[in-house]
Amino acid sequence: MTTKNKLITVSVLSTSSVAGIGLINKLIKLSAVSKGLLDHSDVLYYHWRFGDISYRKAGSGKPLLLIHDLDAAASSYEYHRVIPALSKKFTVYTIDLLGCGLSEKPCLTYTNYLYVQLISDFIKSVIGHRTDVIASGVSGSFVIMACNNSPDLFNRLMLIDPDSINTCCQLPGSYSRHYKRFLDFPITGTLIYHIAYSKASLKEMFTKQYFSNPEAITESMIDTYYEAAHLGFSPKSVYACVRCNYSRCNIVNALKKINNSIYLIGGNKKENIKDILSEYVTYNPAVEYSIIDDTNHLPHLEKPADFLSNVNTFFA
Repeated sequence: MTTKNKLITVSVLSTSSVAGIGLINKLIKLSAVSKGLLDHSDVLYYHWRFGDISYRKAGSGKPLLLIHDLDAAASSYEYHRVIPALSKKFTVYTIDLLGCGLSEKPCLTYTNYLYVQLISDFIKSVIGHRTDVIASGVSGSFVIMACNNSPDLFNRLMLIDPDSINTCCQLPGSYSRHYKRFLDFPITGTLIYHIAYSKASLKEMFTKQYFSNPEAITESMIDTYYEAAHLGFSPKSVYACVRCNYSRCNIVNALKKINNSIYLIGGNKKENIKDILSEYVTYNPAVEYSIIDDTNHLPHLEKPADFLSNVNTFFA
């Protein structure tokens, strides 16, 4: 075989391989979203400048905004087990952050500041009143920063299993920037993302990180998270930014300055949770916290009754 023919053969095989991976990516996406588990007739949309934001509204009373953790598979579904009880006392707003759930998922760099602006704009434009907020995981840092920037928009704050202060301070390094560029590749980057958010990977996340009791994990939970991770134009963009620390921000100064009532909730099976929560108290002595037994990262999803008991105490 001549050199020219060899090059042609390699080129054809490479093209076929890329086309095959692209087809696999499409099939995975179609399968993941086929059940339509997140589609609801009561979904509303806030037309924000960076994309349409999905949200739902229920109940009556003082406004309460629920913000899910920032993860490519996360959505307002995270709160579905506590919304019925909360809506008896509050006007409950549950939001899908940009890049998550049913919200638009543009291909961009998702930063802490982006979400700070989204939360503030949503309260101003949709809720229209000073509001209580419950946020979980990474999103707790967005709420602290937003409250520091616009204190007139926020009332009481409850943060569920917030990141440690040191984790919040992590910034993208050289490796992170290169890895993000790799994930941004349309074919191979998407395949890596699909492997990271396969059903098997999500089951492992629930078992090792999200829940304390594996028997409490339902197939419906896995299916819904799996669907959320594959909806929209570029779901992998949030994953890339979280994985590479683009959503992090030093919250120390903001935490010190804000005067709002702040209550933290942790799952007792989460690693170093007491140290993490105590760290917040060190920077702001007004912070209070409690720990829910036999839960991990998602106590509101794993043991909703115990979580609601804490909510009723704090928001009484």
